[in-house]
Amino acid sequence: MEMVFNILIPLSILAVAITLGFGLYSLYRGGDYARSNSNKLMRLRVALQATAVVILVAGLWWKSTHGA
Repeated sequence: MEMVFNILIPLSILAVAITLGFGLYSLYRGGDYARSNSNKLMRLRVALQATAVVILVAGLWWKSTHGA
């Protein structure tokens, strides 16, 4: 199970970083593109961050209860 967390944690952080990058690009581009995409990307980023936090907490819990 530890192997699963070793894969999921970096993937979740990468997903948040990629979404943040797309959001910053959307704001930089501006105009109609930003109006239609900025809010959606922000919501997606917040959802991905929440998922990443849950995975991190679950990984820390698993490590503390099953030894390191």
